[in-house]
Amino acid sequence: MPSTRLLYGTAAFLAAFLLFLIEPLAAKQLLPTLGGSSAVWLTCLVFFQTALLLGYLYAHWLTSGPRATDLAFQRRTHTLVITLALIALSLGIALGSGVRTATHPILTIFLTLTRTIGLPFFLLASTSPLLQLWLSHRESTPTGEPATVWYRLFALSNAGSLIALLAYPTLIEPHLALRTQRILWSAGFILAAILLHTVTVQPRPSIAAAPQNDEAPPTPSLHRWLWFLLPMAAAMQLSSVTAHITSNIAAIPLLWILPLAAYLLTFILAFDRPALYPRPLVIRVLVVMLAGLGYALSKTDFSLPIILTIAFFLLECFVACLFCHGETYALRPQRASEATLFYLLIAAGGASGTFLIAIALPLLFSADYDLALAFLATAALAIAATWRDGWPQRLLWTTATVLLFVLTLALHRTFARNSLARMRNFYGSLRVTQTDEPTHHVPIRTLLHGAIQHGTQIFSPDLSRTPTTYYATDSGIGLALRFCCNERDHDNPDPARPRNIGVIGLGAGTLAAYGRPGDRLRFYEINPQVAPIARNLFTYLRDSPAAITIVPGDARTSLAAELAADRAPDQSTARSADRLTNTPPQRFDVLVIDAFSGDAIPLHLLTTQALRLYLHRLTPTGILAFHVSNQYLDLPPQLALLAKSAHLEARNVITGSLDSRGEFRASWVLMTSDPTFFTQPEIATLADRITPRPNLRLWTDDYSSLLPILQPTGH
Repeated sequence: MPSTRLLYGTAAFLAAFLLFLIEPLAAKQLLPTLGGSSAVWLTCLVFFQTALLLGYLYAHWLTSGPRATDLAFQRRTHTLVITLALIALSLGIALGSGVRTATHPILTIFLTLTRTIGLPFFLLASTSPLLQLWLSHRESTPTGEPATVWYRLFALSNAGSLIALLAYPTLIEPHLALRTQRILWSAGFILAAILLHTVTVQPRPSIAAAPQNDEAPPTPSLHRWLWFLLPMAAAMQLSSVTAHITSNIAAIPLLWILPLAAYLLTFILAFDRPALYPRPLVIRVLVVMLAGLGYALSKTDFSLPIILTIAFFLLECFVACLFCHGETYALRPQRASEATLFYLLIAAGGASGTFLIAIALPLLFSADYDLALAFLATAALAIAATWRDGWPQRLLWTTATVLLFVLTLALHRTFARNSLARMRNFYGSLRVTQTDEPTHHVPIRTLLHGAIQHGTQIFSPDLSRTPTTYYATDSGIGLALRFCCNERDHDNPDPARPRNIGVIGLGAGTLAAYGRPGDRLRFYEINPQVAPIARNLFTYLRDSPAAITIVPGDARTSLAAELAADRAPDQSTARSADRLTNTPPQRFDVLVIDAFSGDAIPLHLLTTQALRLYLHRLTPTGILAFHVSNQYLDLPPQLALLAKSAHLEARNVITGSLDSRGEFRASWVLMTSDPTFFTQPEIATLADRITPRPNLRLWTDDYSSLLPILQPTGH
């Protein structure tokens, strides 16, 4: 028996390890087309939960009904699935994982992941429930009665998932290129397939005449519903807390690992160490945290230190998921024949919860109510889970549910206050607010992406055309636009040559304020909802005398298409490549890379391949301007390394804030091959040389890691 359990345990652990290792690897390969939004990860999470559900559904189908006693059929079928998964893996390596379009990002993610990792993921997902049931038959009694289900196997598989999740950003991504990661993962999958085949063909006692544990009563219908609903609430907690802390509190790279680690840890505790689930304490802490954090959500002026706020939300996520998974385990079936149904409904709940947060709610609501609704669902389900505890618990959770519903309505009123527009899509929630500017007592409009400001305009006669926030005239981008194109004298600029300016990231269109007659400004914007906001609710674009075009989609993809069109011998190809803007692409005097959402950066815009593309679209003495204002990443040394690889000079320009003019502290890295640009007096006084950082490795499309430049305490 020990050797059998070791084999089954090793197979389950390895399958789960590979399952969670492929998730960040596959998601990372989608970024060049879909950008660096946290929605990419959340949508991938929906796919992974759905594929997990399909794996559990297959396991339940294979071992239920008349197939439950047909061991030969089970062996043949699972051997076929293993073979197909190995074939799909080899085809996936040959086909690669490139993404051609992001017109429908959710569909793109699902189709790409299905094509590249679908069948291997499906096989790994079905492993835990199948091995659990097969082990119970393997250890059956002499009379043929299945043994008690070894639920610890489920905890062991979650431990493998947790180790993989923590190992990827700390050990694997910083040291291995993507190609090497794919090769090693494929080798690990082949080993897992061999183990699974060994388990599949092992002889097991016939159960054709075995009693089906008749002494254990069937599970009540309410308990089966809770097998689904409680994991659904836990998945809603995971997804909503992840989205909230990475979008609205601090977009610290890799922060999504912490809620997922807490989620997996609660599975391990609930299924492997149920004695560590102190139910009375968890219930008391949960109700306090739901009420306290729910109230904090409705107060936009409520704030705590960032680390403390993150800790509170992570603790709430851990306690809520521990409650949901602990109650689910307490309601587990006693019949071995119901084990696969139990896991199937758990997986269905997980898939439903992530689907609601990542896909359904963004389509249903114009504002972000995800966290409030996750809190509300948890409290409502706690009524059912604690119903058997008597009236005190029923009254407590009924009151908590009513209060959280009221707080959700209060959150709706908060979002509506001072809002001119609210909308939401795959790329996040956008809101335009209008308030009174305290210094001049004039209207000021702000574009918010979650809680991050993406542009501000002061509507007064002398300031409405003045660039604000990170784009002031003395900022890095202000200097680049004022002193490019051989304009050595700011007081007497040479108007003879119009400028061609490219901008990756539109926001409120603030940089259009720098446009002059004859200039051409070309904005690249991945979020289709941003352009109508910039055109209709801000005036930077329509007040600019420059000719302005907006190119939809990922900037790198669009720039590559324009380059291909420039090189096409047939000029009709070039014209068709730019049919959306009716303006032929030009080489840029200045190309601005400002596509970051808070501290979350699209890494594919900062690689050697991306830089090579930028230089092809730049004039010989043109300037690249990277906006690197950031709390938790020290980006300038990485960009300096990138510039050095292309024989460019790089400088960092840091400017302070000025509240009266709506100017923020800003950090820009400027790159150019022009040997005289940084010698100009006004630039030389502000542009600093970048101090190298040891142990940095050049970012490429095949390698990038944020860990070496991460500053957890901020700066």
